[in-house]
Amino acid sequence: MSTDIHGGIEFRHPGVGTDYYEGEPWVSAMDLWPLYDETDYASFGCLFGVRNYAGYAPLAAERGLPDDLSIGLRERLQPWVTDGHLAGATWVSWAEIAGLDPATAPEHYIGRLTWSSLAKPSTLHQQLVPAEWSPELVAAVGPRPHELEEGDHYVEWNRGNVLYRYESLTAGSILGPRSHWPHVFAVMKALADRFGDDAVRLVVAFD
Repeated sequence: MSTDIHGGIEFRHPGVGTDYYEGEPWVSAMDLWPLYDETDYASFGCLFGVRNYAGYAPLAAERGLPDDLSIGLRERLQPWVTDGHLAGATWVSWAEIAGLDPATAPEHYIGRLTWSSLAKPSTLHQQLVPAEWSPELVAAVGPRPHELEEGDHYVEWNRGNVLYRYESLTAGSILGPRSHWPHVFAVMKALADRFGDDAVRLVVAFD
């Protein structure tokens, strides 16, 4: 069974602590789903420690839902947490995401291979790979493309009627332009430019 992500982006209202503002401290700005609509365990592991098969030191794991979560997100997520339908919940600030080193990588794996038949592209297979490819892996997918020796983070090649894709597991690669994450980060950065890096956060839950 696959694990999916839910949640949204919040900002801390600048009026908190003043005499004139009586609203909630954190305000829901945008749901996650229009921006991010993927199931990618490498990015889930890197950011949140969920399905962390690659072995990242996650940026923001197992924090739970914030006590001051906005009303909108709490109404959406809390019933699932209470009923035990979610596999986990956490949050991460824009300051933490912006400070993430793009060279961050898991300890034991450097990349992942995805392959599919050209006749049936919807049938995908994926495998994490270490720096040294095993004889079994080479026998299954062929030798390492020479581009990988030159430091490329993404390479595609054909072998027979099968299309192979190799992608580096660095944070800069799995959270980069081939993913949906730049859409999320663009909204968070725009809000952070107004309200401050620590005043914008992404709250997520997984089922």
